[in-house]
Formats: sequence, C-alpha cells, structure tokens
Amino acid sequence: MQKLMAAAGIASRRVSEDLIAAGRVSVNGEVVTELGRRVLETDEVAVDGSAIQLDTSRRYLMLNKPTGIVSSLQDDRGRPDLQRFVSQYPERLFNVGRLDAQTSGLLILTNDGELAHVLAHPSFGVMKTYIAKVEGRVSPQAIGRLVSGVDLEDGPITADKARIVGQAGATETMVEIILHSGRNRIVRRMLEAVGHPVIDLVRRQFGPLHLGTLAPGEIRDLTKVELGALLTVSREAAAMTPAAEGGE
Repeated sequence: MQKLMAAAGIASRRVSEDLIAAGRVSVNGEVVTELGRRVLETDEVAVDGSAIQLDTSRRYLMLNKPTGIVSSLQDDRGRPDLQRFVSQYPERLFNVGRLDAQTSGLLILTNDGELAHVLAHPSFGVMKTYIAKVEGRVSPQAIGRLVSGVDLEDGPITADKARIVGQAGATETMVEIILHSGRNRIVRRMLEAVGHPVIDLVRRQFGPLHLGTLAPGEIRDLTKVELGALLTVSREAAAMTPAAEGGE
C-alpha cells in the first residue's frame, strides 16, 4: 500500500509508512496499520478520512467553460466544443454533466467513469451553485417560490437554496441558486417561471469544487486537496444512494 501511495504522489514511501502505522489510513472503510497490506488500485483508500486516488491513470480537470461552447467533445453540428481544451491531454476525457452553450463556469472533465456517474446523476444529490443575472428586481416572494417549488412543462422543481446576492443596476438582480437537479436548462427555466429571465448565468461551484479565480477558457488539474474532497463526496454519495437509471 505504501508503494502505491508514494507512486500516486500522496506522500513519500517513508511518510506513507508513518501514516499507516499511526492508524491514519483506511482501506474500504477499515483502518489499516500493517505496513505489508496489499491493495489494488481500485480499492477505496483514505487518509484522515479524505479519499485518495491510487490509480495514476485517472485524470481530473477543472475548466471554466466560456459562453458559446457546447458541452460535447465532438459536436455533430460543427459548433465550438470542448475538444479545443482537452487536445493537449493524452487521456480520453469526457465532461461530467453539461452546461448549455450560453452558460459559463465550472465544468469537470475526467476519465473516471464511476465518479462521473455519481457526480452528474441527480439521484446522488451533489449540489451545484449558480450565479444568475436576471431581468427585473427580484422580490423575496419570487425567492420563496423558487425554494417552495415551481411547475415546469416537465414537472415541478424546487431549488435547494436561493437568495438575492446583489443588484446590477436599476433593473437587474444577481441571484444565487443551489440545486442538485440535472434537468436541461433548469436554472434558466426556473427563473423565467418566476418572471425573471436570465441575462447571464455562471456555475461557480460543483460539489466541493469552487471556480475561484480560474479565468474563462482556462483549464487545470485538480489539486490533491480538491481531488480528495471530490472523491470523498463521490464515495459517500454512492454509499448512501442506490444508483438510478438514466442520466443528466
């Protein structure tokens, strides 16, 4: 195990041995203290409760998707797609969920299919945070409707949280919406349903990941801290929720 931990860049082999001996490492939920423990790259290993990835073939990227880009690696209609951002990487990557072409913000790309399924599927309850600039002055009553539920053509929907975060001029409002639904254009449709069409929409957060200062069009590998948080959320969600059919 210490050899795989070192190869994955978690810590040096000596430090990994110290972590194991101190009872700070678990394998598939069981604390392990023996240094000779043999593990597979597919085993779920955690240090101090934070998940780590032993499989060095896995890649995890964060992209700040600009507007005008469709969430596809190869768009069959010839529109600008994600290929321009991932062509530099040798792995075959795919996006976790989608953002519509006119929505910008945080998009995860990976070659980890299991993690992608858990993060993208609404049945696992992974939260996403959006900031929307909308037309008009949004009232507390409109916010109340978002969290109590609005009826759309494909059924009712509720935001997990919603709040006004500021005014953008005399006739525009900035609204934060948090939800786990994966329905198509859901944030835009919810806000239009309460009388405030979206002017601009950005996804700022996906699960534990924050967009931070990443500029539109920039892409980077997740840090080890970010990856640990993402893997931990994914594993906890998968353990608590039975997988459902379908997708985002």
